[in-house]
Amino acid sequence: MHQPLVAISTDVRQFDNYTWHAAPQQYLEAAIAGAGVFPLLVPSFGDRLDFDELLSSVDGVMVTGSKSNVHPSLYGGDASEANGPYDPARDATTLPLIRKAVERGVPLLAICRGIQEMNVALGGTLATEIQEREGSLDHRAPASDSQDERFGIRQKVTIKPGSCLAGVFGEGDIMVNSVHRQAVDRLGPKLQLEAVATDGTVEAVSVKDARAFAVGVQWHPEYWVKSDSVSAKIFRAFGDAVRLHAAAKSGARAAAE
Repeated sequence: MHQPLVAISTDVRQFDNYTWHAAPQQYLEAAIAGAGVFPLLVPSFGDRLDFDELLSSVDGVMVTGSKSNVHPSLYGGDASEANGPYDPARDATTLPLIRKAVERGVPLLAICRGIQEMNVALGGTLATEIQEREGSLDHRAPASDSQDERFGIRQKVTIKPGSCLAGVFGEGDIMVNSVHRQAVDRLGPKLQLEAVATDGTVEAVSVKDARAFAVGVQWHPEYWVKSDSVSAKIFRAFGDAVRLHAAAKSGARAAAE
């Protein structure tokens, strides 16, 4: 089966006395099994990378979740130690990559940290430690040694009528595994609301008048993509958009020959 290439963000991590550029396996597995694409890891070298060349070679972009947070200096926030950890090399790579993907109409799926990067890249701000806000739910994972329990599907999210995701899930409520302590605060001017939690926390956004699928979700569809229909649907929708983009590129090349 043809697997179009999808660029995947990486974290910069230190272990075994080496600096690694890496992505968690769940995202890569979901890209292959859920979206039917070939995940291509993009090292986090910022403006040393030619993003136009990259986006000419791939048919989609997926921005993963991470334990690190977007550096607050990028949206006028407080860069405290408590708000960390940070990964400035990733920020310097993902933010321009997101902007370029949107500009060029390359399908984009941004997950967890990814939706936060998407919002900052497109002019928005973030709220930190949202569990401390009056009236807010605690969106953090429960304390457990079991990843299945930490990423359990336990939160209700309401899909906005007429939105992009209403076309994926239908309108109304879905159940998701949203695990985070930061969230979208002021929405970027190029973005529109797609879904909210019961406490009003932004759980999904999309790009206004996007040329292709361009969605960010705060929850973790990658974790249960093989067993949960909601998780599977968003990866299927992303994969379909990637294949549509690939077919359009192939058609344009054929017409030019």
